[in-house]
Amino acid sequence: MIGAAKSAELEHILCDPGHSFRWFTHDYPYRLACWNYHPEYEIHLITQSSGTAFVGDHIGDFQPGNLCLIGSNLPHEWVSTNFGSETLLGRDMVLQFDPRIFARAADIMPEMTAPRVLLDQALRGLQFYGSAEEQGVDLMHRIGKVQGLQRLALFFELISLMAETDEKIILSSHDYAPNLDASSAAIMQRVTAYILGNIHDDVRMSVAAELAEMAPSTFSRYFKKTTGKNFIDYVHKLRIGRACNMINEQSEPITSICFNVGYKNISNFNRHFKRECGLTPSSYRKLAATHRVEKM
Repeated sequence: MIGAAKSAELEHILCDPGHSFRWFTHDYPYRLACWNYHPEYEIHLITQSSGTAFVGDHIGDFQPGNLCLIGSNLPHEWVSTNFGSETLLGRDMVLQFDPRIFARAADIMPEMTAPRVLLDQALRGLQFYGSAEEQGVDLMHRIGKVQGLQRLALFFELISLMAETDEKIILSSHDYAPNLDASSAAIMQRVTAYILGNIHDDVRMSVAAELAEMAPSTFSRYFKKTTGKNFIDYVHKLRIGRACNMINEQSEPITSICFNVGYKNISNFNRHFKRECGLTPSSYRKLAATHRVEKM
């Protein structure tokens, strides 16, 4: 869960001497597993757990194998929601690199100009699926097992895969302009923590406004400007994201899931679910079951 006392982190990234990029894993919770941003690009792989992904103004659910490419200074965070009080060992596998390495390399290797479109798209965040996701996950693991030229060659193979595949979606909206002000980020941390902590119950804008230390009318305008969504729509999106995770992982009846994510009646839940996901909860469950079988 996002801690109420946290503020946004400008992550300072230092590559090890003799390496063109940084590859590492970390557990969850983790100090920098919060709303953070940095000028380096990041390839991020979730190895276990499910939850809610925040990339720019995108809010969505994630599962193990979630593979994303995040561009410079694009705020991002993955909040696991199904792990209780335990520590998730090695939940995140991360590769961070300075995009200028391609511009510099292009001076002597014209092939290095090819990833330019990919890097431009990644400024809004990219998520990969299908065979591109499977191959990308394999490459991320292999990169962590080798050093030197072998590691560099696998990195370029991963970038080439991401550049050439059509199995990717852009996450943030075209006109999203990140607000990197630390005080605004701290407010959003408190508000989002409140929503996620009470997703099964009533979530009131008046309480969120108090957390932001604003009058409700002021907070309403601020929230829409900051997130691109009004408060009620934002809450619905988080509720449906939580429902997707529960449908994917549990055999619990959909009616029970409806109430567990804060909806008071099934018809309202079905309507919002279809608006967000493009299909009904029961159809989503059948599709999720099919995908699980295909991956076995």
